[in-house]
Amino acid sequence: MNQPSILKIPLPMLKLIASSSRIHRVHPTVLRPAHDSASPLLRVLSSLVGLSWRNTNVGGRYFFCSGSSDSSDRVVDAGVQAAEESESKASAIVPTYPRPEDYLTVLALPLIHRPLFPGFYMPVFVKDPKLLAALQESRERQAPYAGAFLLKDEPEADPSAVSSSDTDKNVYDLKGKELFNRLHEVGTLAQISSIHGDQVILIGHRRLRITEMVSEDPLTVKVDHLKDKTYNKDDDIIKATSFEVISTLRDVLKTSSLWRDHVQTYTKHIGDFTYPRLADFGAAISGANKLQCQQVLEELDVYKRLKLTLELVKKEMEISKIQESIAKAIEEKISGEQRRYLLNEQLKAIKKELGLETDDKTALTGKFRERIEPKREKCPPHILQVIDEELAKLQLLEASSSEFSVTRNYLDWLTALPWGEYSDENFDVTRAQKILDEDHYGLTDVKERILEFIAVGKLRGTSQGKIICLSGPPGVGKTSIGRSIARALNRKFFRFSVGGLADVAEIKGHRRTYIGAMPGKMVQCLKNVGTANPLVLIDEIDKLGRGHAGDPASALLELLDPEQNANFLDHYLDVTIDLSKVLFVCTANVVEMIPNPLLDRMEVVAIAGYITDEKMHIARDYLEKTTREACGIKPKQVEVTDAAILALIENYCREAGVRNLQKHIEKIYRKIALQLVRQGEMIDATVEPIKENIDSDELGQNTVQNKNSELVEGSDPEKEGETSDKVDKVQTDLSSDESQCLEVAKESEEDKEIKTKTIEKVLVDESNLTDFVGKPVFHAERIYDQTPVGVVMGLAWTAMGGSTLYIETTLVEEGEGKGTLHPTGQLGDVMKESAQIAHTVARAILLEKEPENPFFANSKLHLHVPAGATPKDGPSAGCTMTTSLLSLAMKKPVKKDLAMTGEVTLTGKILPIGGVKEKTIAARRSEVKTIIFPSANRRDFDELAPNVKEGLDVHFVDDYMQIFNLALGDDQSQNIESH
Repeated sequence: MNQPSILKIPLPMLKLIASSSRIHRVHPTVLRPAHDSASPLLRVLSSLVGLSWRNTNVGGRYFFCSGSSDSSDRVVDAGVQAAEESESKASAIVPTYPRPEDYLTVLALPLIHRPLFPGFYMPVFVKDPKLLAALQESRERQAPYAGAFLLKDEPEADPSAVSSSDTDKNVYDLKGKELFNRLHEVGTLAQISSIHGDQVILIGHRRLRITEMVSEDPLTVKVDHLKDKTYNKDDDIIKATSFEVISTLRDVLKTSSLWRDHVQTYTKHIGDFTYPRLADFGAAISGANKLQCQQVLEELDVYKRLKLTLELVKKEMEISKIQESIAKAIEEKISGEQRRYLLNEQLKAIKKELGLETDDKTALTGKFRERIEPKREKCPPHILQVIDEELAKLQLLEASSSEFSVTRNYLDWLTALPWGEYSDENFDVTRAQKILDEDHYGLTDVKERILEFIAVGKLRGTSQGKIICLSGPPGVGKTSIGRSIARALNRKFFRFSVGGLADVAEIKGHRRTYIGAMPGKMVQCLKNVGTANPLVLIDEIDKLGRGHAGDPASALLELLDPEQNANFLDHYLDVTIDLSKVLFVCTANVVEMIPNPLLDRMEVVAIAGYITDEKMHIARDYLEKTTREACGIKPKQVEVTDAAILALIENYCREAGVRNLQKHIEKIYRKIALQLVRQGEMIDATVEPIKENIDSDELGQNTVQNKNSELVEGSDPEKEGETSDKVDKVQTDLSSDESQCLEVAKESEEDKEIKTKTIEKVLVDESNLTDFVGKPVFHAERIYDQTPVGVVMGLAWTAMGGSTLYIETTLVEEGEGKGTLHPTGQLGDVMKESAQIAHTVARAILLEKEPENPFFANSKLHLHVPAGATPKDGPSAGCTMTTSLLSLAMKKPVKKDLAMTGEVTLTGKILPIGGVKEKTIAARRSEVKTIIFPSANRRDFDELAPNVKEGLDVHFVDDYMQIFNLALGDDQSQNIESH
């Protein structure tokens, strides 16, 4: 018997039913077993395909064959239940207690996009916290049900035009009665499966109708449970309609893969596959709009519901056909382009055979060979071998392959590098000295080191790469020194900053296998500069980062090691490069931050910073000149006095570098430029009326002469006489008309003279400096003219250079056995330890000097270092603290104009400290005459410039008793070493 096509049940449907039977089999306690009587739908299907039903009654399972298109009999295990049972009893969802039909009052959940059909999942986002809390509470009370109702569109809104974001926003604002009025009456009783944050997963159970509102916030409604109208299971029309729905679904499932996902999801929750469920299934997975789906949900007549579903799935079938036609059209277009491509390739091959033109690969290979040919003699043999191998490989590769582009880029880099090409160096020491002096003032140590390097190169006839590290505070000119060195040596300059660099590939390059692979910075540098002996400035080497991609500091070791960088290996090039001729200059603010293995390969040249005298020269000879040119101001238009520059340095720019000084000078000149422009506009406004008078008046001889004489009279008596003589002479030689024109021209020149002379010269002095740069930032560091008992001036090093600081000690209370010390002033651990050491040393010395004085044993002392907001640390304040404690204990003030620095040990020895230059400059700034340094720092002090040491009485000590005699002794001892 031939089976009509309408009866071929789609395989996904059968799998769907089969999966439900498997669920019955695995979870017998959860799902009710199937009844003996077969579903009418399945009975009809079996009778039409000519199969006799076998009632096995084992586990409630039936077997039937599918009429699939491949005509192969497939036995499908499908669990079914009697159609006579209601939809709620047929549900395969986990039953809860009480039963779903017992819920007559439920929370109302608004659905925005589609209604929820029985047996389907739906995730809903609940933004109302009260509603979310109520749902959570219901779920925890073992009553996980709510009512899901579709939201009606706004009366004036077009449902197809409103964006989803706008709709969501409007829904979240709806509350209480307003929300109740917007809900469709018929909805679904939904089981709350799970709640994750504000996402609630719902599973539809049965239809509901809202009868009335119970409460507004959250919205709770009374509902009636709806049942399908009774229908005749054996009605031929209903059977035929359902078969048509199944047939259409089968056709749609063949073309649309999207629907298969819906089917698989639905199989997890379906129990019986009855006619009402078939209608719901078709409507739920169709792409119809929400109003059409709501219409299916509201329809209780099974036949009408099947008809509505059939319309929807038929429409879906039409959409699938349109989709197929679009796909076919696109496919034809693509195949046409492929044909065109093949013809083009054939054309290229024909042209190549005929010799009409070369192909791209041949041209590319020729370009690379031309590029490497001039360097072939200087290029190392191993590089030439790699280039030849890659060129041969390029010929064999297809131009469209990814390997072709990788090889092309690799050859591009290999042939672009300056193999064996060096710039001619200038070994003229005198010229180099002149260039370095032009660009920088002072910095004798750095300049001397560069000149030594040039001298060695001159004697050897060839230069060797070195690694110089310039360390110093910000703004002292480390980076600009690198540029000057490159200019002095006639080398190409390349700078790259490694501050915060955390990727090793930036230095060593990426492997060529990665997409977007690039060589490292050194290879890029050589390609950019075009020579193999540039000067490379590696900036901020003390600020290297360390990320997940390795340790860049370790990667720099190969680059900066003179023994290794002759064979530097970049990961991208994968061939060794000779960097031994490259001069590396590194800059760092703090040498201690550079890893030791890296620091070991460098030659550190410290730049301590500039003293006031050096800053004055820099400001005058470099900064002021550059800033004036940048602002377009002529030297005769402005005068900045030495007193103003000095005040600027002392009160605004005390840091070691000159960057801040440059900013302040730029600030001054910007304000001067504004003043000059304003004055010029005012003069233009006053000169204009005079010109108008000349143009409008008759150009008669007498008038011109009168005006000319008046103008000249106001400028200069000597020029007045000269001009009148010239005018008389011209008038005798030329005609009257020409004379008049000449006089008018002279008159306009006189106007210009008046305009230029009227603009006043701007004078910047100490008195009006605040008008340009505001109030002073720094004030006098000196607090006391004569330091009181317990107060001693110390010398400190800061990032801003040196500074003086006071250490104060006072008595808090006295009592038997109360001898303690309390240090304050935001001191670091080292400085707190120094205070304890100083306390111990002071007690020992007081015991020696005044045995009967029990001051330290019975006194609670408070030691404070002013400027409490500034963190302070370091051991060099040890001797200052000891002196402060002894001054208080012996009630003696220290000698006037005395400052000291040095680390003290428990035995009273004075150890060396750092920052001698900065501390000496700070002492001069505070007008201190006598300084005490540790003996070990004598060499550092001797290296200072004479203008820094001038007028200072400096003492070098080994033991604290020498400081005691100098600061607190009645007269100075003869054995004190002074300088």
